[in-house]
Amino acid sequence: MAYSKEEILNKVEEITNRLDQLEEVERYKALEARLNENQKVKDLIEEIKKLQKQAVNLQAYGKVNAVKEIDQKIDAIQAEIDAIPIVDEFKSTQVVVNDLLQTLMSNIDVKVNEKFRAIE
Repeated sequence: MAYSKEEILNKVEEITNRLDQLEEVERYKALEARLNENQKVKDLIEEIKKLQKQAVNLQAYGKVNAVKEIDQKIDAIQAEIDAIPIVDEFKSTQVVVNDLLQTLMSNIDVKVNEKFRAIE
C-alpha cells in the first residue's frame, strides 16, 4: 500500500503529539520554562557571552594569556551554572528525552530500511 506525502506528514504530526504527551517530555518542557525564567541563570549566561566576545577580540590581537584567563573565568561561571539544581535536573531530563528521540529515530530508520529491502 502506498502512502501519500500528506498521509505520512499526518502520521508524523500524530507521533509528535504523542511525544508531547509523554511524561518525560512534559517534564523537560516544564523545566525548560522554569530555567528560562531563572534570572540568575540568565545573568550568568550573559556574562559568559560578554567574556566570549572579549576572548574573540583578544585572540584577534594575539593576546594568548588574556584569552586563557578569560577561558578560566568562563569555565568558572559554567561550573556555577552547572551547580544550580534546576540546571542539573534539566540536563538529566534532556539526556532522557534525547535518548528517547534517538531510539525513535533508530526504530523508524530500521522500519523504513526493512520496507525498502522488501521492495527490492
